[in-house]
Amino acid sequence: MNNYYVEPRKSSPEVNFDASTGVLRLTGESYPENTFDFYAPLLAWLQEFLDTTSLPVRLVLQLSYINTGTVKCLLDLFDLLEEAAGNGRNVGIAWYYDPANERALETGEEFAEDLKVPFELIGEKF
Repeated sequence: MNNYYVEPRKSSPEVNFDASTGVLRLTGESYPENTFDFYAPLLAWLQEFLDTTSLPVRLVLQLSYINTGTVKCLLDLFDLLEEAAGNGRNVGIAWYYDPANERALETGEEFAEDLKVPFELIGEKF
């Protein structure tokens, strides 16, 4: 499969999925005007990746701001990864947050509570 890449914009993150390593990075801010339209191609690409490869997948989230729509799309992303893990795929998620941003830590903790895949909370400015 080819890599999946989306340039960052003011209201949407950089999306960088390296198909050779299985590492998917979302970096920046995420509050696109139509969140579903932004994330739908990524979700479809990830589903195809999961269906056609057996590589491990590591999701790295370095999002300094997310809106409610992004939270819903991240939950859809997490669902795909949980299903893959349930089918024996090696899956991990890393949630980076600014240590000075208590709300970002709480959001990561809430995600981690609901997931059955390894979820790292990493307090580090980015």
